[in-house]
Amino acid sequence: MMQKHRHSISWFAVVGALAAGVHYVVAVGLEYSHMLTAIYANTAGFLFAFPVSYFGHRKLSFSGHSSTHAHAFPRFFAVAVSGFLANQFLVINAIYFTAIPFWLVLGVVMVIVAVSTYFLSRFWAFKGKPS
Repeated sequence: MMQKHRHSISWFAVVGALAAGVHYVVAVGLEYSHMLTAIYANTAGFLFAFPVSYFGHRKLSFSGHSSTHAHAFPRFFAVAVSGFLANQFLVINAIYFTAIPFWLVLGVVMVIVAVSTYFLSRFWAFKGKPS
């Protein structure tokens, strides 16, 4: 059981890092190029990263879970949107109340939110239906 949990954490870290990379590169790239403000760029980053996150976690991080796509997707979507809302709230407040640049704020916030996302995904989103 402990080996399976370590495997899940390892894949979660890999998939999470990949999805976070997509989110970060898209968001910072759009904001840096002045195509979008930080808030809209952060939203675009989330939208690009979501499919990477869902399919990666479904196929790799939580592959041993018995949940169906119909059961897991709405739950994972709820987890991801909740994480994004927390992310967006923290980013907006940091940008508004500090002089810290967007690229640094986003990086720190993404790490903070990732921890809660792991636990919600593991113990709720990809947990199978009760028998």
